[in-house]
Amino acid sequence: MLRLTFLMRRKQSLSREEMQRYWLEKHAPIVAGHSQALGVLRYVQAHTTEDDHSRLTGRRGDMEEPYDGVAEVWWESREAMFAATRSDEGRDVDRILREDEEHFLDLKKSVAWFNYEYPQVNPTPENIVATERSSLVKLYFPLRQLDSLSVEDAQWYWRTHHGPVIRHQAHGSGIIRYQQVHRDEPELTTSLNSSRGSEIDPYLGHAEVWMDRNSMGNPTPENKAASKRAYEDEANFIDFSRSSMFLTKEHVIVDRR
Repeated sequence: MLRLTFLMRRKQSLSREEMQRYWLEKHAPIVAGHSQALGVLRYVQAHTTEDDHSRLTGRRGDMEEPYDGVAEVWWESREAMFAATRSDEGRDVDRILREDEEHFLDLKKSVAWFNYEYPQVNPTPENIVATERSSLVKLYFPLRQLDSLSVEDAQWYWRTHHGPVIRHQAHGSGIIRYQQVHRDEPELTTSLNSSRGSEIDPYLGHAEVWMDRNSMGNPTPENKAASKRAYEDEANFIDFSRSSMFLTKEHVIVDRR
């Protein structure tokens, strides 16, 4: 399954609330209405919350500012995405979407990439959603590797070393679900960002974690120890100053799974 992650920054003339309202009420119906033409399997909007996200970084120090939201799109396969988006109808729809994005996004400061998922803590069925009315939140951690590491080396360490660290302590740290989402398809990613005028380098990928606010607000000794172990291992491959971390609430717009 192929996935697209699109980190969004709003136009300066809009507040975060205004941007998110337009995105959900105006842009989402356009995407949903054309989703079959684009071959979309699933489309989710993750809206950044009004939490004090600086409290998330802890020992990591200063990190990049949180984005205002994340658009997530899934296709059944790379081939399915190609067949739909490279048709005449698919190209017309992409133009329509891009023109509407200009109403609420600063496209130069937004960035997207294609990726593949590596589930780490994954209850079944895969139906956990951090809705507005639940106490669940979804944490995004878009990350870039240390300059001393190649993309391949950093992703390998992330999968084979860091993944087990988090899996082994998931229960003690209040994690309900955890996925690594690794950037791939470099040519497709470059083409997409070029079409939207992005000036931001794509991330190595992102970690996504679903948690309950109740466990976040009452840190236990086990939770504190787990956070320390996670940070110490992250420091082996992540450049925190070029990474970001923020909480979101999810809106499922299309789901044909």
